[in-house]
Amino acid sequence: MNSFGFMRLIGSLSFIWLVLAITTAAQPSSSPAPVLDSAGSPLEAGVEYYINPAITDNGGRFTLIDRNGSCPYYVGQENVSGLEGYPVIFTPFVEGETVIRESRDLKVVFSASTTCVQSTAWKLGERDAESGRRLIMTGESQSQQRPTSNYFKIVKAQVGENIYNIEWCPTEVCPTCRFICGTAGALVENGKRLLALDGSVLPVMFERRA
Repeated sequence: MNSFGFMRLIGSLSFIWLVLAITTAAQPSSSPAPVLDSAGSPLEAGVEYYINPAITDNGGRFTLIDRNGSCPYYVGQENVSGLEGYPVIFTPFVEGETVIRESRDLKVVFSASTTCVQSTAWKLGERDAESGRRLIMTGESQSQQRPTSNYFKIVKAQVGENIYNIEWCPTEVCPTCRFICGTAGALVENGKRLLALDGSVLPVMFERRA
């Protein structure tokens, strides 16, 4: 091959690489959108956030609830809005992820200690006998292979900016499992606001702890 032919070959290869680079850059990212806090910044793994109801006069910040005077504690809300409540830390199921993304499996753990000698991680609990709704409690799953009960999702609400719903449907933890998925909402029991699936939905916002 003479020098002219060689230069034409190099030029053709350069053009092909340029087209491929432009095409790749133009393609949308396959990663879901990041979950945004109340200030519009992406939620970060390992950072403390308060969970607040997005609708006023619908209870206060998320907190630990002593439901029946014994362990374990349940996930719920303060009865009124204010500065009480406990922050949570999110940990993605996908190893190495540093940003919390919509509709991805994650763990939610209260950044708090209790008198119960157990984890403050959220967990899908038992079905309430009276309402038939599944409660959200704290503690680690006993299943070591597929601890699906400890994983939740944050899903964008249909209305409002930076407003989300919390769901239980851990399809990344177990893609072949069949779940009765549910969205979290409030369940008032004996004056206490518990978090439960299978009923009313509670839209929420996330406030980064100062």
